[in-house]
Amino acid sequence: MSTPLSVAIVGGGPNGIALANLLGAYGVRTVVVEREREILEYPRAVGMDDEALRLLQTVQLAEPLLQHMIPNVPLRMFRADGRCFADIRASTREFGWWRRNIFMQQLAEKTLRQGLQRYPHVELRLGQEVIGCTQSTNGVTLQVRNAQGETYPLHCDYAVAADGGRSPMREMLGVKLLGRTHAIKWLVVDVRNAPIDAPYTALNCDPRRPNVCIYLPYGYRRWEFMVFADEDEQAIAAPESVRRLLAPFVADPTAVEIVRARTYTHHSRVADRFVVGRVALIGDAAHLSPPWIGQGLNAGLRDVGNLAWKLAGIVNGQFQPAVLETYQQERHRHAQAMIDLADVFGAMLMPTHRLKAWCRDRFFSLARLLPGVKDYVLQMRFKPMPRYEQGVVVHQAGRPMVGRMLIQPDVEDDRGLRRKLDDVIGPWFAVIGWQTDPQASLSETERAFWHRLGAHFIRLDRARSGSAPGARIRSAHGSTCLEDVDNQFSDWICAHPGEVLVLRPDRYIAAQCTAAEWPAVARQFHDFTCEPRRDERAAA
Repeated sequence: MSTPLSVAIVGGGPNGIALANLLGAYGVRTVVVEREREILEYPRAVGMDDEALRLLQTVQLAEPLLQHMIPNVPLRMFRADGRCFADIRASTREFGWWRRNIFMQQLAEKTLRQGLQRYPHVELRLGQEVIGCTQSTNGVTLQVRNAQGETYPLHCDYAVAADGGRSPMREMLGVKLLGRTHAIKWLVVDVRNAPIDAPYTALNCDPRRPNVCIYLPYGYRRWEFMVFADEDEQAIAAPESVRRLLAPFVADPTAVEIVRARTYTHHSRVADRFVVGRVALIGDAAHLSPPWIGQGLNAGLRDVGNLAWKLAGIVNGQFQPAVLETYQQERHRHAQAMIDLADVFGAMLMPTHRLKAWCRDRFFSLARLLPGVKDYVLQMRFKPMPRYEQGVVVHQAGRPMVGRMLIQPDVEDDRGLRRKLDDVIGPWFAVIGWQTDPQASLSETERAFWHRLGAHFIRLDRARSGSAPGARIRSAHGSTCLEDVDNQFSDWICAHPGEVLVLRPDRYIAAQCTAAEWPAVARQFHDFTCEPRRDERAAA
């Protein structure tokens, strides 16, 4: 008898395959149904941020992906006269990776699919299409049409719609996309061998024809040109038209190899629901964003990071089924916030009215004279970070970092090896004690609960905290002992007191407290799991 299917993912793009990798790492029996037989080659996402790389680090795919990326790429904004008025290059690596990394989606998708080969319990079915979806209190049934045109039912405990902006699954579920579609279209052109030395992303804010130029790996470059209302979107994508558009930027546009030109419509829309019964929506199926801050794919990967461990915990019998609803609570508002920011950026950077462009240029010129404003812009601090006020979090008074992502410092293990914190923690829950063993103040019963949940206990101390060279602080309870080699965590904890932290698999802080408060805080996590609290067991 085959193992029952736990999760079916509809859509084998980067979000669906990233989710399948995470579920594979959590031991969840998963099937991905993808309509296309081959990875699509036409212009799509080109930017991956630090949060996304950190997510993929969880399944050991960040480094393989970086082999085809250009890390730490600046973003420069140019006036109509060609003068640069903003050079955005975020130097922070608080989450362990650079904030702006440029890639080519088709290469990233190949790497993600190769990652699935590690998991015999994960299956990718190509050339198959979901044409129907029904669900009950016990599961979901998808009607799938295979490559031969035959239809068969696919039964699963839960399903995920990762089938893109035109999502048939969203339509089947009756979910509405709220927001607007922008009237102005954009021509996206991918070329090879463009002879310009510009190793950055350029926003050419020229009101005569706003455009974007993106430096890509392996000799590729992308331009995105605004298409005006009186222009034919088919004609402007013709080779002779594309070469005219490229002429101001390259010496000989006839020598440039045009790989593909395609006209796109921008959307600013969010689904009214991210969860319908036992089906969740992720990525473009749940929200559509203009490209101005490069967060379309990254927002989808945040969905993946939030949803994967919840599904795994539910199907593995660790969490209450109601935990699935926290995906909607935690992700919906932030997805909308990112789209709102993209809309603001688009309006600010790409006006066709000369007076508006002049006002924008003056604003940025003045901003460079104000250190606080300059740092806010150039270090990309305008990007809103998620903070989960509801969901799988236990808020305590005076702990503002609960619900936010924890930094990822380098640490040194007991063998003296320098590693990223997440690589030591592993893909699941962790309880971190700063200069304290987080197991020490728990009862044996409570320690057993956290071990059943699969949490990894960590004691983190300052560098060279042992009594002598080579001597290390040890745990009497088997917690992993690490040292904060660069004082990054020390600085963070000084700014945000509370020496015990519960870290979720998506690296968000689920709780923070003192060692004295920790036993009481720890007991509150029973509410999310399938185990009753001790007082409830006693009453029963």
